[in-house]
Order: sequence, then structure tokens, then C-alpha cells
Amino acid sequence: MAPFVLTVSQNGTGNYRTVQEAIDAVPLRNTRRTIIRISPGIYRQPLYVAKTKNFITFVGLCPEDTVLTWNNTANKIDHHQGSKVIGNGTFGCGSTIVEGEDFIAENITFENFSPEGSGQAVAVRVSGDRCAFYNCRFLGWQDTLYLHSGKQYLRDCYIEGSVDFIFGNSTALLEHCHIHCKSAGFITAQSRKSHMKRLVMYF
Repeated sequence: MAPFVLTVSQNGTGNYRTVQEAIDAVPLRNTRRTIIRISPGIYRQPLYVAKTKNFITFVGLCPEDTVLTWNNTANKIDHHQGSKVIGNGTFGCGSTIVEGEDFIAENITFENFSPEGSGQAVAVRVSGDRCAFYNCRFLGWQDTLYLHSGKQYLRDCYIEGSVDFIFGNSTALLEHCHIHCKSAGFITAQSRKSHMKRLVMYF
């Protein structure tokens, strides 16, 4: 079955002006790959891909030109979804939160633009299984990339931060990725509770 394609453009030439509107248009319990083509621009809005929204792909032309950004922190969350849906603290503060399975992103920047010293400020939380990111950028300071659960694959990506900026409880493979430390601090914080768990990050 051919994928279904939606387009997003801030100037009104696409199907939708915001990325969240396109996500909301995907049917519940979707089983067909849906490609959301995002025109260049800086999209300032928290994004939520629900558990019932599977097989979604974000596609940009160039990661430097297609930026999905917001500035929530663990202590300050401004989101269109309530805490009963997205959670609180670090878990709920992602600029983009992906809970749907089989999510893919290509040529996208995911950013949390909270300034240095803001504490935990997640650019992306990924809780869906079998998610993949290709040629994407993840920008922030503390706790930039939250690979919370499931299995994820990242290839040719750029990830920056200062403290524990790649963390979570996932099994993840990061291949040919550039990891940039913006200041002295730990890069990763794998959160498995026991060495018996088959959860690990491969670089």
C-alpha cells in the first residue's frame, strides 16, 4: 500500500500550517505509513505523537532549515496536552514527544531552546517502539535526547548537550552520529535498574 502524504507549510501552501495539525489528522490506530512533509521553517510548538498514532514519518528538506522547537523544562511545562496525557517533570517536558510506534524522522532538527542553566529540558522523548531518525539534529543543554523505552535507531545524526544529554531506558543503536559536548559533563545516563536487563545504547 502506498504511503499517505500530508504537507505542512507556514505560508499556507500545504495541507496544514502546523505540524501538530498534521499529526492530529492521522487516523487513530493507523496502520498505513503516513508521511508528513514539512516545509523549511522554524516551527515553535510542542508536538505530541500519541500511542494511537503509528507509522508516522516526518520529512524535511534539510535539518538546518526545518526546526521543531519549544522551551519546556522539568519545572515549567506549557503544552496543549495535560499532565495526565504527557506526564510531569522530565518525562513531560519534551519539545517533541513520540509515543506512537514505527515513527521515522528524516532531515529534521528537534530542539529545546531553553537557555543553559534551565535544568532538564528535553528536545525529544521517544517512548514508541521501532523508531528511527536519519540525518536529524537534536539541540539542547541538559537531557536533550530522552530515549525512554522501546528500540530506536539513529543514523547520521548530530546530538548536542552538556549533562546526561543522551539518556533513558531504551535499546538504541546510534550509527555514524556526531555527539557534541557543549560543556564539561556526562554524555549518557542509561537508566536500567539491573545489569540483567537487555537494555543498552550502542555507539
